[in-house]
Amino acid sequence: MDLAVYEQGDPARPTVLLVHGYPDTHAVWDEVAADLAEHHHVVRYDVRGAGASSRPFGRGRYAFEHLMADLRAVLEATAPDREVHLVGHDWGSIQAWEAVCTMPDRFASFTSISGPCLDHVARLTRRNLTRPTPRNLRQAAGQGLRSWYIYFFQTPLLPETLFRSGLVGPLSRRLERAEGLQSRPGHPARTLPRDAASGVGLYRANMPDRMRRPRDRRTDVPTQVIVPTRDRYVSPHLVRGLGGRVPNLSLRTIAAGHWVPRTHPAVVARWIGEHIAGTSGGPLTAAGARALRRARVGRGRRPFEGSLVVVTGAGGGIGRATALAFAERGAEVVAADLDLATARHTAELAALAGTAGHPYRIDVSDGAAMEDFAESVRREHGVPEIVVNNAGIGMAGSFLDHSAEDWRRVLAVNLWGVIHGSRLFAAQMVERGQGGHIVNTASAAAYTPSRVLPAYSTSKAAVLMLSECLRAEVAGRGIGVSAVCPGLINTGITRTAAFVGVSAAEQEASRRRAARAYALRGFGPERVAERIVSAVRTDAALVPVTAEARLGLLGSRLSPGLMRLLARLDVG
Repeated sequence: MDLAVYEQGDPARPTVLLVHGYPDTHAVWDEVAADLAEHHHVVRYDVRGAGASSRPFGRGRYAFEHLMADLRAVLEATAPDREVHLVGHDWGSIQAWEAVCTMPDRFASFTSISGPCLDHVARLTRRNLTRPTPRNLRQAAGQGLRSWYIYFFQTPLLPETLFRSGLVGPLSRRLERAEGLQSRPGHPARTLPRDAASGVGLYRANMPDRMRRPRDRRTDVPTQVIVPTRDRYVSPHLVRGLGGRVPNLSLRTIAAGHWVPRTHPAVVARWIGEHIAGTSGGPLTAAGARALRRARVGRGRRPFEGSLVVVTGAGGGIGRATALAFAERGAEVVAADLDLATARHTAELAALAGTAGHPYRIDVSDGAAMEDFAESVRREHGVPEIVVNNAGIGMAGSFLDHSAEDWRRVLAVNLWGVIHGSRLFAAQMVERGQGGHIVNTASAAAYTPSRVLPAYSTSKAAVLMLSECLRAEVAGRGIGVSAVCPGLINTGITRTAAFVGVSAAEQEASRRRAARAYALRGFGPERVAERIVSAVRTDAALVPVTAEARLGLLGSRLSPGLMRLLARLDVG
């Protein structure tokens, strides 16, 4: 066997071995390798049957025993007597699983992408079929459909004949369109027809045997599994139960297709680098350390461990309750409010929950200030995983009593504050390429018209529509958007709401009446915070919280005429 091996970077630095899949060559890693080579010694090779390496004839020559012999030869040639950091994609990852389970002493870490351990898959499939719950059967059937090509590859001669006859070209172009993958020099390789025909041996030599007689494969090598949630060939659920066989396990998901090393190379390179640094004690940014905590799998891990959450209007009410709810679940919190003292108090309370809290003073209606705030958060803490645009003010009174300044003030905070927060942080999330979630606090007033809340209801209706439009745009980037409509919540907003068209004394009396009514309603901000947390976990689009909010939504959909009649009531 001749193996074509390629090296980049300083050989004195930690070695990273990148193993490609089928029907790729080492060139699938070009962009990732270039990033990693700045701080690592990067090694790649064309596996047997691909690229410039030899193409042995016969099914048996592609069995795991030969693949492992190849991998050991590459290790001895490029990094003798030292542990390396192993990374595999597709069939390269399947081979890498065999390696870390059979010769773990050679590896300091392992990153797996879209290529599970065949033995784990076989055991999981058997468990699903022996426990035929609807979920298990659905998952088994789903992976069976994704694996259609594996059955085709078991047929003798036909796949090789079709690949060598020119079928691989149109098929490759179709896959590129489906994946959003752009061709570039080196990938797909010029040798693709021969590579595809030879590589069929990988499936024939290993798949039937391992699926019928799975081995008991385990490893203590620190393992990171990157799960593309839109993979057309490997189901995300195949990581189920992996923690029992890989005690030192981290999971990272990304909204991407199968060829994620090509479509998101910067993200993949960064995650590999962070995993290497985390396992070897290398330097890590605060964001990198937090990302590793978030990815870690294990008992006692809180659901938002390692996440960064930004909450505006966090000085009290729903904002403070939301910040603390995430802090109690392991998140690091940025508490922003117009009143710095109250934001600082929220950050201190978050710290008591065992996480870091960072107070900021911010006027969400000030676009320039919000740009500085978003950049400060990125620079000092990293890109947040979750942003809750909660800051808002209340205003009631007749439409004809609202001045132009009243409208400007309500829309500046309630609408423009949400626009600024959504626009700036969504852009950061898109650039980072790792998804995220944005929660915008709207109101039941968004779909419940009222003669006494014209400006407030308008601002919240706009927030609701903004959330729907933004959700549609960023869904393909793995970013969720939720609009939360609380209803009558006992918070301090009633004590600061403006009642226009009345005297100062009448305004104070109206505030007292409103505060008393909200207190009697007895629905606290903590319950809204729980629904916000749930919305992030389930990616809910619209969350009416209280009974009146749910009834209002139902009425707006079933009987808008009735809602218009009710809107005429003067509840002031």
